[in-house]
Amino acid sequence: MGKWEDGRGTLWVPARVPAPEGAEGPYGVEVPLEVAASYRSRRRGLLGRDGVAGALLIVRTNSVHTFGMRFAIDVAHLDRSFTVLSVVTMPPGRLGMIRPRGRHVLEAEAGAMAGWGLRPGARVRLDVTAGPSRAG
Repeated sequence: MGKWEDGRGTLWVPARVPAPEGAEGPYGVEVPLEVAASYRSRRRGLLGRDGVAGALLIVRTNSVHTFGMRFAIDVAHLDRSFTVLSVVTMPPGRLGMIRPRGRHVLEAEAGAMAGWGLRPGARVRLDVTAGPSRAG
């Protein structure tokens, strides 16, 4: 992806099993996505919110914290090709580990990523449009 901007889009998580014959592509779960690219929106993340519909992508980072959060979150670290390096659940008030190969972080409500079948090694796809997002 080129220059990142705050916006919205869709996160596509690969299906756990091969797609049925005639289905388009290997992506099975469609998740609403918010993108936090500006300094302000990246710094704010999910702070002050009671939940998130879908996922928040924080670009250009390899670690997050949950200080000041109101709820537990799932965190997936992505490399430059959008392959999931790790998935962890973080309760409020924690400092996450730095992932050296990590380039981006996905955040969602705790338990959501397991429900989507997101796991290390999966390669997600993003369809993003620039514009206002709740993250900004």
